[in-house]
Amino acid sequence: MNLPKLILTDIDGVWTDGGMYYDETGNEFKKFNTSDSAGVLFCRLKNIPVGIITGEDTNIVKRRAEKLKIDIVHLGVSDKLAVAQSICKELKISLKDVAYIGDDLNDVSLLGAVGISAAPANAPKYIRWKVDFVCKKNGGEGAFREFVETIFDKCNAMEDILKKYGL
Repeated sequence: MNLPKLILTDIDGVWTDGGMYYDETGNEFKKFNTSDSAGVLFCRLKNIPVGIITGEDTNIVKRRAEKLKIDIVHLGVSDKLAVAQSICKELKISLKDVAYIGDDLNDVSLLGAVGISAAPANAPKYIRWKVDFVCKKNGGEGAFREFVETIFDKCNAMEDILKKYGL
């Protein structure tokens, strides 16, 4: 396995537990696991762009993406495969050069088209059956970081990352 040239991710159900929290005034909240930010950092250390493709279109996701300096952000997407194809065309890469993690029905076509696919442990079984590997972690519990680390491990790239931190 070679390192992907692009790593794409869904948000709800992958970076979050999929829950949507509202207060009495209608404010929406999402809980992100800070562990996932290390996955973005690891990609940056290997010059691999990270992209978010999600059906949700919220300022919460925008703010999280800005904080982590995510390279590519597409919110409110109904056809994730078409968006990924457009990104690949712009970057002059193939979908087979892409790794993607998703967790639900709107991810199926993209999961089937990329070179490396994964799902969190708590994705429905019909999604888990369609991917190259299933994370041990649930969505919202560091599944994105596990996804990145697993790819880097399989490509013998994690050791370089750890050396940068004196490990």
